[in-house]
This record gives sequence, structure tokens and C-alpha cells, in this order.
Amino acid sequence: MDSVHLPRRLLLAGIGSAAVAAVAGCESQGATSARPTTTRSSRASRGGEAALRRKIASLLVVGFRGDQVSDRDWIVKAVRDGLGGVILFDQDLETKSARNIRSPQQVTRLVKTLKGASPGRLIVSIDQEGGRTSRLKPSNGFPATKSQAEIGAENSPAATRDWARGLVASLTRIGVNLNYAPVVDLNINPDSRAIGKLGRSFSADPDVVVSNATEEIQAHRAAGVKTVLKHFPGSGSAAGNTDFEVVDVSDTWQERELEPFQRLIRGGIADSVMAAHVLNKQLDPAYPASLSSATVTDLLRGRLGWHGPVVSDDMQAVAITDRYGAAEAVALALQAGLDLLVFANQQVYNARVVEETVDTIMNLVRTGRVSENRIDQSVARLDSLRPKR
Repeated sequence: MDSVHLPRRLLLAGIGSAAVAAVAGCESQGATSARPTTTRSSRASRGGEAALRRKIASLLVVGFRGDQVSDRDWIVKAVRDGLGGVILFDQDLETKSARNIRSPQQVTRLVKTLKGASPGRLIVSIDQEGGRTSRLKPSNGFPATKSQAEIGAENSPAATRDWARGLVASLTRIGVNLNYAPVVDLNINPDSRAIGKLGRSFSADPDVVVSNATEEIQAHRAAGVKTVLKHFPGSGSAAGNTDFEVVDVSDTWQERELEPFQRLIRGGIADSVMAAHVLNKQLDPAYPASLSSATVTDLLRGRLGWHGPVVSDDMQAVAITDRYGAAEAVALALQAGLDLLVFANQQVYNARVVEETVDTIMNLVRTGRVSENRIDQSVARLDSLRPKR
């Protein structure tokens, strides 16, 4: 078994960078290893302001209301202007009504309209883990799916392949090309309101998690659908849910929770990795993983060797917005090394979220806090996550 042990120097490096960032908060509010230098290209886009805005928009995925859209809708305008992608939901948290998905035929038309409005390769994404965490289900005309916990308990490669192929068939049927799955958190705390109680983890055993996740990812790849390993660096011990509260795993997180991520990355199985909003002071005493350079740049990219796209959890989650606010959270996420910023538009609904976020990042580039080169790095990394033409 490929054991994972964080050397003391890595832990101290993470603590050091975050501590310096906390002291220097008025200057940058971000981890020092991610702080950009101010250059001429930071203040003025090489291709002009319009080109820079399109590049920035391509880093965003957003949720929207409506089971059909027209040219007049803000989401269609955003897609035309270069929005990177959309995320589909069956239910709207605020209105408690159906959101984007009522039937296979309806959502297929919706996706086709959005793709038709895009000048590029639009990411159409969804959370379709199986079981309770499914947006496509019998109530809106799709087959029922077992949970990851049920699949892990069976732990049969053949059964997992059949399950994964069935799950993927629903995605390709409607035109989804990115699935926020599989969950590779270890089931450390079976009573976790975020993972264990919802049946979202294959197992507490890394071998079971890795083998089943591998089968699931290969089924997605065979159908041309990209996947996201989540929730780095491990949320299986989390008692709460970051969508609704700040979650601290500092006293419960174990180093072995890195093992599924490390083994899948080394095996060439990963398409992308999602950074969790959990606070883990073993890795960074100041910032949650999703906003931590020590966690994303030093640990995930450095020690684990991941060079592909890093995806955010919902940037409007309470765990982030209550403490940092929307604009500061975006700045810290980019400085930490994230590439794709997801705004579910569920905790709050903001029809101006794309425009406001692009404005925020434009200002970060103008002031030199984030360089245009940094934006270009994310654009390049995300190319592998976009659907083929």
C-alpha cells in the first residue's frame, strides 16, 4: 500500500506561509507563496480589456434559475460573453421549487440551447454522485441510482462498472460533460452530516475507495465525461456541512485521508480535484483548504504532484462568504491556486454574479494582486477539462 505521511517540514512550511499571510493581511490577505508581483502586464491586458474579461469569465461556472432559457436571459448573455460553464440543479433551495430539471427531454433542450449560445466549449456540470446526492432521479424521469456507500459495501468491480455506466448514461443523454464526482473522502466519521450520513463515501478503507473510484472515472472517460475528485484534503471526518456553517477538521483529520487523492493522481486517473472549504489547522492555521496556498499549491500541487485543474466548492457557501465576503474569497482562491470557481447561486441568488466576479478579478489584475499570467495558467489548465469540439 502506498502510504502517505506528511513530513514535518511540509507541515511547518504550510504553517509558516499561512502565518506570514495572516500577519501581512492588510497587504495581501493571501498566502505568501501565491502573492503576485505588480508588473505592466498585471495592470493592462496584453490583448485588451475585452479579451481579459473573456479569459476571466472562462474560469467561472454558475448556477441559474429556469427550465428553459431565451436570448433575453442573463445566463445566455453570460454564455455568449465567454462564461466557462453552468451547473444544473433539480431543486432551488430558496424557492423550494424545481429549478433546471423536470424531465429528460426538457433538460436536454435546455442544455442544447446553452451550448448553442457558447462561442467556445461550454462546461455543463452537475452533482450526480448516486443515491441521495443525485440531481437526475426518478422524480424527474431518470433511473434510480445506488449511493457510493452501497457500491463500496458491495465492492465488486463488475457491479461498480455497471452502476457507473448507468449513472453516466443519464449524463450523456442530456449533454452533461462534467460530473462533480467521485467523492473520495474516507468515511472516517459515519455520523458526518456532510458525508457519512448521506452515504457519499465508498468506504473508510483507502483500497476500497481507490478501486471503486477508478472504475467510476473510467466509465466517465469512456463516455467523454470529465470527473472531479472531492473533497481535498479530505472531509470524511467533518461533523458539519460547509454549505451552511464553518467546518473545522483540525482535531479529527488524519493524514491517511490524502491517500486516495495521491494514488489516483499517481495512477493518472484524476481529471480534476476539488478543494474543500474545511478549515484544517494541521495544514494551514489561518485559511480553509480552498483558500490556502499551503494546501493547494504546496501540498496538492507540490507534494502530491497534481498539475491539472483545481476546482472550488461553492464559492457562495456560508463557510466562506460569512468570514471573507465574496470579493476577498475570490482573491484568496486565485492566490491559493484554484482554477475553476463555482458559484451555485443556491445559498443566495445573484443574477449579476458573473459580471460582479469578472469585475472583481479585473480589479485584482489592475492592482497587481493577481497577475494576468496567473489567469493564463488557469485558462491553460482548464483546457483539459473542457469538452472536445
